[in-house]
Order: sequence, then C-alpha cells, then structure tokens
Amino acid sequence: MSSRPTIAIVGASTNRKKFGNKAVRAYKNAGYDVYPINLKEGEIEGLKTYASLDAVPLQRLDMISLYVPPAIVLEILDQVARKESGEVWLNPGTATKDVVAKAETLGLNAVQACSILAVGEQPDRL
Repeated sequence: MSSRPTIAIVGASTNRKKFGNKAVRAYKNAGYDVYPINLKEGEIEGLKTYASLDAVPLQRLDMISLYVPPAIVLEILDQVARKESGEVWLNPGTATKDVVAKAETLGLNAVQACSILAVGEQPDRL
C-alpha cells in the first residue's frame, strides 16, 4: 500500500485544455496517487479511470476534487460522503447554495477554491 497522498478527480478529462485534465497532471506531478473519475474513458494521462467514486478501490481518500457542473455535484455528494475524504474541493463553477448546503448537511470538509492552485501549480502553465 502506498504512503503517498490520494486524490480522486471527478470530471477528469482526456482534453489537456480542460481543468479536469490539468488537475490530473498537477497532482500526478506532485506525487499523489491520482484516481481519475470519468464515465467514458478508460485511461487519462496514463492512469486507469473509474466510472464513479464508489468504484475507486479505497475506502478513504485524502482529497476529492470536483470538476463537474453543480447539478452533477448534487447527484454525487452522497458518494463523496461515503468515500470519507479529508477534503472535498468545489472548484470554480461547481458550487451553488444548494451544493454548499448539502455538503454541510453531509458533514463534508468542503473547500471552495481551485485545487490546482492548492498543489502549487498554475493552471495556465499546464
């Protein structure tokens, strides 16, 4: 078992211009074990993808970073809560009053900020 920090990136993308791909690269470069979540792709940046957070083979993640629209965030917050993460990052464009309220109700440690910046990367450089 790895002692490296873990992160799931919901909305991971094969498109290198999208933030869901930039986040995968940023955290991979920073030494994290990265679990990309994508329904349609089998691999992103050389990493196996998972169709949902429930499919990730860990009970707990250090971080979950969300790059999907607020309506999808609302649908998956129960999965997020089941995964027992230390932090849930609501990246720009993902948080609404309803999303924040549900995250609080579920007891999630929700951070409303760009997770790429949090790992010391600049999205425009990736």
